[in-house]
Amino acid sequence: QVTVGDPGASAILTSPLSLEEESDATYRAPNLLQRVVSLLKNVRPGSDLTRFQAMQLPPLFNIPKSQLQCYGESVYCTGQDMLSRCANGTTSVDRFTSVVAWSISTLRPLTFGVAPYNPILGETHHVSRGALNVLVEQVSHHPPVSALHATNEEDNIETTWCHYAVPKFYGTSIETMVHGQKQLKLLSKDETYIMNSPKLVIRFFPIPSVDWLGNVTIRCEESGLEAELCYKGGSFFSRRANYRSIRGKITFLSSSKPIYEISGHWDRTVTVKDTSSGKLTVIYNAKEVLSGLKMPIIKDSEGIWPSESAVVWGEVSRGILSKCWDKAREAKKAIEEKEREFVKERESKGETWVSKHFRVAYSKETGWECSPNQKWVLPAPIVVPL
Repeated sequence: QVTVGDPGASAILTSPLSLEEESDATYRAPNLLQRVVSLLKNVRPGSDLTRFQAMQLPPLFNIPKSQLQCYGESVYCTGQDMLSRCANGTTSVDRFTSVVAWSISTLRPLTFGVAPYNPILGETHHVSRGALNVLVEQVSHHPPVSALHATNEEDNIETTWCHYAVPKFYGTSIETMVHGQKQLKLLSKDETYIMNSPKLVIRFFPIPSVDWLGNVTIRCEESGLEAELCYKGGSFFSRRANYRSIRGKITFLSSSKPIYEISGHWDRTVTVKDTSSGKLTVIYNAKEVLSGLKMPIIKDSEGIWPSESAVVWGEVSRGILSKCWDKAREAKKAIEEKEREFVKERESKGETWVSKHFRVAYSKETGWECSPNQKWVLPAPIVVPL
């Protein structure tokens, strides 16, 4: 914990989400039954939860970090440098399989019944790991849209995300569709990879669980390669073999015949099988990538923006970590009320919010699009030790 800016503001950083079910030794989720009953009392079947949002949940349901921090962690918190591996592949096929592995590495196991804070408008998260600099900003609040920009000048890598999550309640489950796309550019190779995200499914019965499910497509027009992945989850009657499994294929866009078949589990290992030779190659090992992750540290407390997630939610996180629920609730209420005041002030002046770090556009045809204002993300005051 480090005091930032004014005497009342503190940046609270916590351990990253990792492969282990309880990744943060300082945080334990409250009683499961208590959370389930409380949540079901607050929603109705068929409800669109876009406006319900995690921000309105009591701190009992929150992990001590913002959704922006979770997005950022999925890029900068890895046990191996997955992005550099993408850029350093010798052939287009090598690079493509590395991009598939990187895409898988952005998923993290989640704990049932708790969620990160819903970011406030204009909130940012800025972290560096080596030459990789990552910046995330909440560019819209209603609906909630998050934009991410990450660059590595040494390896000539750039990735941009625009995420718009839409959760809906279906009685025994909540399904969140993650709209928008991820774009990864290997600038030295003149290759751009476009991909979507699986949906997040929270089931209440018969066994409470959180799964990433659905289809993901990864495409590179320059190399003419495409991957189709299907994420599957377990059920009450299914075998463990189906739990967190991935099946898919890699093909050339000009042909429907796969050159590689993909199989495995995103929380264990994933392999590709060469359809011509039958050779199996492990492209992803979750234990190597998601275990032993290092927590970010503050390198320059004076350089941290007041909009930084760890500052905005610092007092709420402090209350959650110390299990002072009344303190956490009051701190969260103060953030909500301040946000409402800002909305009323903008509306009274007829002002429209303008993102500081991204150009934001929306159309019915293409949805939300976010383009970074700067070519390269600057080094951050918060760093992840190598």
